[in-house]
Amino acid sequence: MTSQAADGPETVAASRRSKITPAREREFFDAVLEQIRECGYESVTMEGIAASTRCSKSTLYRQWKTKPQFVAAALRASRRVRFAGIDTGSLAEDLRQAARAAGDWSGKDTKLLQALGHAVTADHELALALREALVHPEVAALQEMLARGVARGEVPAGHPALEYIPAMMFGVLRVRPVLSGQYADAEYLARFVDATVLPALGLTQDPGRRSRDD
Repeated sequence: MTSQAADGPETVAASRRSKITPAREREFFDAVLEQIRECGYESVTMEGIAASTRCSKSTLYRQWKTKPQFVAAALRASRRVRFAGIDTGSLAEDLRQAARAAGDWSGKDTKLLQALGHAVTADHELALALREALVHPEVAALQEMLARGVARGEVPAGHPALEYIPAMMFGVLRVRPVLSGQYADAEYLARFVDATVLPALGLTQDPGRRSRDD
């Protein structure tokens, strides 16, 4: 059996009566996302997840019906705002800290994005779940940083580069593995911000930054 629902009628009520605990559900979600990273989306099956987590496949089908629904639920449950709490009072330093934070998780998330590449183009729910889990929270946090920078007068409100900063930050995460076979780590992304993002916004490097970092 592949990603299709198990034979036999299933109802929403039956799904809601499932006795899966939050901890057990987290185990299922972690298992499916890790197997997608390692094997690719198409190679992962509900049967395989059931075997690796020592549960019956009917348990998974009763709760989520299909593989796309299961993976979408796992993605939504993994939603994290990794840029939350970054507010140094300086837009340049906020962006540097965001770059370092992105570098700390870029390997796992970039691998997951790559593994889901074709599947998300074919399944709307999966694509939406991926954006909700890995894209929208971080884009919103970046936009808040930029808005604070504008409010402080660091960047003009109408600066044409403002709308492209999220694309620059996320684009380099996806592209570097293609260009060099390496993930964009924290130091690489911090250098990228200094060399590319800050000049695009008209911000000059803080002359005291190097001495503080040394």
